[in-house]
Amino acid sequence: MKQLHIKVLVGLFLAAGVLAWGGARLWDSFGTLPSVPVAAPIVLALIAAVLAATALSLRSRLRAQRERRPGAKGVDPLVAARAVVFGQASALVASLVAGLYGGVGVFLLTAGLDVAPRRDQAIYAGLSVVAGAAVVAAAIFLERVCKLPDDEGNGGVDAAA
Repeated sequence: MKQLHIKVLVGLFLAAGVLAWGGARLWDSFGTLPSVPVAAPIVLALIAAVLAATALSLRSRLRAQRERRPGAKGVDPLVAARAVVFGQASALVASLVAGLYGGVGVFLLTAGLDVAPRRDQAIYAGLSVVAGAAVVAAAIFLERVCKLPDDEGNGGVDAAA
């Protein structure tokens, strides 16, 4: 399984942000602008919390297994692989979503925040970007937790669980 690359995630974020900024400008020229839902940062924060909790749980179980503690529950490799896939998918989607809300937020900031609803929308967009970054950070942490140690038998190539 290949590791996440920060460059890919940043590229998705920037591309989605530019497209969203342009779309928001075009949409605003027609007199309206789609709103940023209040639930967007909440859902992203919940996903980040689930990823972080999964990573912490797996890390403690792997540490107990490594230290050969009595009664330590092992980690099924398939469970670790599924967790990593969930984390990678979440990071990719969160990069796109954060980019979209970031683009709309930049448009709102540059268009002016004189009206209270636009100011609220800019706050929700900013919180969505922060929560999206938290999802990416938690996914990368989860991936690092589930990474297998270097194996000298395969030429030093890293393998992910």
